[in-house]
Amino acid sequence: MGGSCAGVIIEAEAVYKTYDSGRVKVAALRGVDLQVTRGEMVAIMGPSGCGKTTLLNCLSGLDEIDSGSISIGGADLVRMKDNEKTRYRATRMGYVFQSFNLLPVLTVLENVEMPLLVSRTKASQAKEQAETAIEMVGLAEWRTHYPSELSGGQQQRVAIARALVNEPEIVWADEPTGNLDTENSTAIMDLLSLLNRESGHTFVIVTHSDDVAARAHRIIRMQDGHIISDARVSAQSGPNGK
Repeated sequence: MGGSCAGVIIEAEAVYKTYDSGRVKVAALRGVDLQVTRGEMVAIMGPSGCGKTTLLNCLSGLDEIDSGSISIGGADLVRMKDNEKTRYRATRMGYVFQSFNLLPVLTVLENVEMPLLVSRTKASQAKEQAETAIEMVGLAEWRTHYPSELSGGQQQRVAIARALVNEPEIVWADEPTGNLDTENSTAIMDLLSLLNRESGHTFVIVTHSDDVAARAHRIIRMQDGHIISDARVSAQSGPNGK
């Protein structure tokens, strides 16, 4: 690929990742090449064990790779030291998971503030940014409630607010609708699509759902650690629906 192209925010080249349990080795990624343009919403699909979550974890710096290169926003992720990588994730990336991962003893506002407070943002600024993010996902009137008082769809909205609170360049989402019914899944994807269009966040979404993938700009299909297809969704012509 030879260096980052204009507009490319994620660039992976010849990425290999093997899990070694001591008794068995599993080749999870086998020479993956990928580019994602700033502002795109990309869905990664494939059967269980095909490597899609591993790819997400490696691209986002949660997992180390065996060989290859990964560049995020022009920064070489592979060469970063652990503390640099942690800081980069905390300030430039957001994460949404299938399990909402909310702390039950904290209110909605406190859950959303948490990443900012951990990265030593001033408390008053953290609260202001958290309230903005909560309003963005339509839960302003729920900010003093606890997760147990919210529906599954509302809890995932809180998780999305938490992912967006640091105003990240990229949001990584692993099965964000996996624990939701059809109605809530549609509502969450409506929200992510709106955020993508209005705020220009880049979304990389691992999903089993054809309905979720259909909302993306591109669908990448994986099998046995390889990308086997990379196709633009016909209803979308480019980042932000343009």
